[in-house]
Amino acid sequence: MTAEVPQPVRPATLEDVAAVAGVSRATVSRVINGATTVDPALRTVVEEAVATTGYVPNRAARSLVTRRTDSVALVVSERERRPMSEPFVGRMFSDPYFGRVVSGLLEVLRPAGIQMVVMLADDEASRGQLLSYLRHGHVDGVVLITTHADDPLPGLLQETRMPAVLAGRPHRPSPLAYVEVDQHAGARLAADHLASLGRRRIGTISGPQDMPAGQVRLTGFLEAVAAHGIDEVACAEGDFTHLGGAAAMRRLLADRPDLDGVFIASDLMALGALPVLLRAGRDVPSDVAVVGFDDSSAAAACDPPLTTVRQPVEEMAAEMARLLLKQIGEPRGPSPSVLFPPTLVRRQSA
Repeated sequence: MTAEVPQPVRPATLEDVAAVAGVSRATVSRVINGATTVDPALRTVVEEAVATTGYVPNRAARSLVTRRTDSVALVVSERERRPMSEPFVGRMFSDPYFGRVVSGLLEVLRPAGIQMVVMLADDEASRGQLLSYLRHGHVDGVVLITTHADDPLPGLLQETRMPAVLAGRPHRPSPLAYVEVDQHAGARLAADHLASLGRRRIGTISGPQDMPAGQVRLTGFLEAVAAHGIDEVACAEGDFTHLGGAAAMRRLLADRPDLDGVFIASDLMALGALPVLLRAGRDVPSDVAVVGFDDSSAAAACDPPLTTVRQPVEEMAAEMARLLLKQIGEPRGPSPSVLFPPTLVRRQSA
């Protein structure tokens, strides 16, 4: 008696999909490779046939045809040896902003079958490694988060001619597309709210003044409070971290112990600053009204919950992904930038 040897199951081919869908092999190939010229109804038929046959594209062969890797890089660029209260990597993964960016990007990239790699650049050597990686074609495009005004990476990315989108308006004029919330308008919302509460002895904890977001939020706030007739504003520079917010609030109270309103340029700094106010015997909001910026998870974690300016980070990141995919699919098309409006979210701190 001889045992029957099972025959190996042959993987489905393009021809199998074409036969089930009742279309040509070329049509199946165009659908799988993401061509935009295929009729939507025909695309649906082919996609159903792919599911029925269990066809799995040969990614290596597909890459040879499309010259794409189906992957993009999220690059986070930081100033070299920046004197901050927390190390760069630890700060990046503890800051709610970065997690929200990743969530928004994946919302668009994953359904499109695009993988994302995270890369850090914080000195000349790591920038060189990054550019080598990009020039060797390992990814199809880049989303860049840069944290300092004189970062050379936007210019270096432009030279590679690779599809790229910036998270935030660049400090210098650049043809690269960017997505940002209207920082100036957001700071104005905070100032208008504090003024509407009758607060006149106002202070602010700004972001770092070598970062565009820190600069614009401070400028917008000072201009807005001046329009309300408030010319003297105590200011302490923070670093967009929990510990930095606490240190800045101690300096601010030493400079202006009678303040009755504070704009803190990030929720994470506010999370550190509020306990300092409470330990100093200042009740929030009856003694001091506090407004933050971001509407991140840190705002809800504050005690009391933080009134804050909302920037829709997830929606902004999703738009970055859409702009990048459009550039990858239409490399010669225009690259418009997008500015999102901020809103004020009122909670118990002001």
